Amino acid sequence: MTSLETWTPGEHTADDLDGRQLTFPTYRKGEGPGVVVIHEMPGMIPEVIEFGEEVVAAGHTVVMPNLFGRPGQPMSVGATVRTAVQVCVRREFTKLATGQTSPVAGWLRSLAGELHAELGGPGVGALGMCFTGGFALAMMVDESIAAPVLCQPSTPFPVGRRRAADLNLSPADLEVVRERTARGCQVLGLQYRDDPATGGRFDTLTGELGESFIRVEFEGRGHGTVTTHRQQEGVDRVLAFFDARLRGVA
Repeated sequence: MTSLETWTPGEHTADDLDGRQLTFPTYRKGEGPGVVVIHEMPGMIPEVIEFGEEVVAAGHTVVMPNLFGRPGQPMSVGATVRTAVQVCVRREFTKLATGQTSPVAGWLRSLAGELHAELGGPGVGALGMCFTGGFALAMMVDESIAAPVLCQPSTPFPVGRRRAADLNLSPADLEVVRERTARGCQVLGLQYRDDPATGGRFDTLTGELGESFIRVEFEGRGHGTVTTHRQQEGVDRVLAFFDARLRGVA
């Protein structure tokens, strides 16, 4: 099983968007341009750590925050249910509300800003997946984010057509995202075409961002595009996107 033994543990403290001070553990490894990899539900499963290792091997400094769950726990129905119950009572995450940005985005923006200030360059990458898939878009409000990647964004929970199409962003944050893409910051998205968890969000993103949204879709009803239902093409597209946006490699 992939472990975090070779990663350097730390923590980051910052306010969320509602002014609550949050502290979460972090794990860091590698050298080169920075990338924040945000784990999926139920947590930092071995496949997430393996993906982080791939980003490190591609020449990046990777920081993985542990927002919920037990690091290293394998994916299972039981673990997912237990984590979902815990997450549902935590105020820093929105679950069903539309037109709102998850408050934890403030903490994540602070983490990315600190990494960018340390490493320099055009900015850092941010990748969210599943429950955290849209967090990279919310982080893009901060200028430190130069390469946002959305893997199967699944929040708010797709109960009804309206929620299934929502981007988990406030109107003000969506306006900033539009303005940044108009200035050239692209957004990469990956999903399985028939994944019910992602709903109609890719259509919303295409409508809002136009050609600035790079839409990568795979056939079928899989879910974890770079983890449990990994597609090598998807991983390759992510790494190429980070190279292009963070190093200027065509």
